[in-house]
Amino acid sequence: MLNTLLPVLLFTALGLAVLGALRRVRLWRQGRPSKVDLIGGLLAMPRRYLVDLHHVVGRDKYMSNTHVATAGGFVLSALLAILVHGFGLHNQILGYALLVATVLMFGGALFVYKRRLNPPARLSKGPWMRLPKSLLVFAATFFIATLPVAGILPEGTGGWILVALLGLGVVWGVSEMFLGMTWGGPMKHAFAGALHLAWHRRAERFGGGRSTGLKPLDLEDRSAPLGVEKPKDFTWNQLLGFDACVQCGKCEAMCPAFAAGQPLNPKKLIQDMVIGLAGGTDARFAGSSYPGKPIGEHGGNPHQPIVNGLVDAETLWSCTTCRACVEECPMMIEHVDAIVDMRRHLTLEKGATPNKGAEVLDNLIATDNPGGFAPGGRMNWAADLNLTLLSEAKATDVLFWVGDGAFDMRNQRTLRAFVKVLKASGVDFAVLGLEERDSGDVARRLGDEATFQQLALRNIQTLGNYAFKRIVTCDPHSFHVLKNEYGALGGMYQVQHHSTYIAELIAASKLNLGQHKGGSVTYHDPCYLGRYNGEYEAPREVLRALGIKVREMQRSGFRSRCCGGGGGAPITDIPGKQRIPDMRMEDIRETEAELVAVGCPQCTAMLEGVVEPRPLIKDLAELVADALLEEEAGSPAVKVQPARRKPAEVH
Repeated sequence: MLNTLLPVLLFTALGLAVLGALRRVRLWRQGRPSKVDLIGGLLAMPRRYLVDLHHVVGRDKYMSNTHVATAGGFVLSALLAILVHGFGLHNQILGYALLVATVLMFGGALFVYKRRLNPPARLSKGPWMRLPKSLLVFAATFFIATLPVAGILPEGTGGWILVALLGLGVVWGVSEMFLGMTWGGPMKHAFAGALHLAWHRRAERFGGGRSTGLKPLDLEDRSAPLGVEKPKDFTWNQLLGFDACVQCGKCEAMCPAFAAGQPLNPKKLIQDMVIGLAGGTDARFAGSSYPGKPIGEHGGNPHQPIVNGLVDAETLWSCTTCRACVEECPMMIEHVDAIVDMRRHLTLEKGATPNKGAEVLDNLIATDNPGGFAPGGRMNWAADLNLTLLSEAKATDVLFWVGDGAFDMRNQRTLRAFVKVLKASGVDFAVLGLEERDSGDVARRLGDEATFQQLALRNIQTLGNYAFKRIVTCDPHSFHVLKNEYGALGGMYQVQHHSTYIAELIAASKLNLGQHKGGSVTYHDPCYLGRYNGEYEAPREVLRALGIKVREMQRSGFRSRCCGGGGGAPITDIPGKQRIPDMRMEDIRETEAELVAVGCPQCTAMLEGVVEPRPLIKDLAELVADALLEEEAGSPAVKVQPARRKPAEVH
């Protein structure tokens, strides 16, 4: 009887799963076109799953080992069950192989069950609470049903009751495993996740690559929307990526805005986009809500506007674009891309940038800097430094990109310190002076792609007039944009952050340094240097060269907590229960360090904005300049006078 029942159940479930797969594909295809390598992506998918994905999953050894056992056991069990019980290949060797696979799956499922006994707050509950039971039932029923095939029990063992129980178990397990993958449920991530890896919108992330630059809008294409207004305005593979979410909440746990009580939860944002695929409300969402916003009040469909439907605008403007969510996501979903795409619509189509956003964007258009300062004052900070202008030299080894820190009195100390370091090393360097304009970073993060492209193209045109080997800047935001986002507009340059360049100068023995004579030091990793560009070691090399043993914060490196200064967050200024820089300062205080080394003007401004008492904040360039041995410096020391920072809206 069981030999008749099992094939019927298996092939019925497979047929329904195929129909569900076609339905899900139709949902994804509502999105805009996106060019992908369909066949090449499918062929690359196994390696991306086994290597790239598990490189991220492997950070949590418990879940990594659990996933290998459970997922690996399920794939083997499903394939062997179809052969043995579907096609009736009652081979003893296949039978034993299926028994081993189900035991492996059962063992992994036990650990899934253990994790779900007292799940952390970040995990979604609801249907996910039944998943361990379904995994156990699938493994157990096929184990028992396979014992006669392996010759461990004689054929026909058991009566109608056992057959009925096994039949019910198979129906339960197969329904969750096969139908759930394509019709909806916890196992949906397995089907969508595999195809998401195959047709990821950033295929360059795989194989050890890095891809963090925002993709440009084609502003000349009148047929395409400016940004994303409705779910169907996302590309189809973005919609596929949203559907791959496993609701583990690792993004939620790392999000600085969520921790600060601002109305953003990256996990719920992705799930709201999934709701938008087919239509509905968030009433059945079983995870944490946006702080301050109850579950059940949002809904929409593919053809309705997202904002004030699926999400509120302030949710999108709470994001600091720090990429902590993307870095932690075991499914490699691109949350920040989605948020900026939706911001683009609000800014370009609606003119709805909140708080001081519109003023800053107007300033960029009128004065080429977000603070609205007179452009002629860009080089006032260096009036006594006798810097070489590239317009006069025409060629140089190093182009020092000053950035908008030139208008900030606090950051001018960093710029002057770095000039001192450059002069001490004997480097041939020059600056653009009044020809330099804002890099466009803040405009792009606020969704104003038009202003970004205008600024970028003007800078690219200026840079095309001169010869230089590399660009060096103290600002990770300018560094990132010049290095990773100008290329799409025709500007290809070798760009370095000043920490990387200083580390090179030290390694080449071009700087004669004494030892740091201050107190204990911790280092704050800037998001746009670390998570965006993978540079964690160079700043620490510089500090080690100064004789500093860094007191690492618990959240450092790729898990560094954002200072709250990126993504235009200080401009949009969405309120929460606490300030992100205050939380970061608590991380710092836990180290009991007396000084915080930083490598970003935004980080400096945000951390120095924390109410005292607090540790002293110094840029790496300032620390190196302080340690230069003057008799070997090669030029008179630049006297760095402390100055009170002039308030500016952008920093």
